[in-house]
Amino acid sequence: MDLAIKYRVPPGTRVDLTQWRTDDAQGVDRDAAEARLAENIDALQKLQYRLYAEKKQSLLVVLQAMDTAGKDSTIRYVFGPLNPAGVRVKAFGRPTDYELSHDFLWRIHQHTPRQGFIQIFNRSHYEDVLVVRVNELVPESVWRERYDIINAFERSLCEARTRVVKIYLHLDKARQKEKLAERLTKPHKLWKFEMGDFDTRRKWDDYMRAYEDAITRCNTDHAPWHIVPTDRKWYRLLAVSEIVRAELERMDPKLPEPTIDRAEALRKLDEIG
Repeated sequence: MDLAIKYRVPPGTRVDLTQWRTDDAQGVDRDAAEARLAENIDALQKLQYRLYAEKKQSLLVVLQAMDTAGKDSTIRYVFGPLNPAGVRVKAFGRPTDYELSHDFLWRIHQHTPRQGFIQIFNRSHYEDVLVVRVNELVPESVWRERYDIINAFERSLCEARTRVVKIYLHLDKARQKEKLAERLTKPHKLWKFEMGDFDTRRKWDDYMRAYEDAITRCNTDHAPWHIVPTDRKWYRLLAVSEIVRAELERMDPKLPEPTIDRAEALRKLDEIG
């Protein structure tokens, strides 16, 4: 089954996250998934090489999720093996006072990819219709207008030959509790825990509604959302790698035509010794 199609949200669909499984594996076992992941990584390395050499288009991958869903490990395992010369990762935390003195997209636009590059957003401009909404940091009249602003922003990226792929890592609430408990009981993971995580978890239902609205309102043909089940790490990695590989194959970057006479260049090399 084509997982890039399986988990893509059809434009115009009203999203209800309760109808999307968090533990789906499509009958794939772990060994098969890991073998396919290795194939995808190999393909991604070749596609990235062509994209970087071509320097005519770029790819933006947006990762959004609740805490512990695996954004960091997804970036490490799927994008870590790629050539760092052509890949950038930006994690968006709380905006600074200086960033807040600009429009909400100001800090985002500075990190969009230039031609030939793959850019990964760990959290993104969607925080401004998620965290901002749930915590009532701005009036509803302000955050509701942002859906249309985001759609226009993403369209402008596509018109500049930046493909936009958005992935929501869909985690079960009970599974999150297990992973939070793991952070509290394993010393090497304790640094990841913040007391504010309790407040976020307490507002789980509010966040689900905010995600449903964001995915519904900002899901377009040119910048589609994918909802990926993430209870099983190995399957999550497979699904994300399939989605990104499929997008790069659609982009079909080409190696540039040589601008030198190869025979002449070889003669000069022999002359120089």
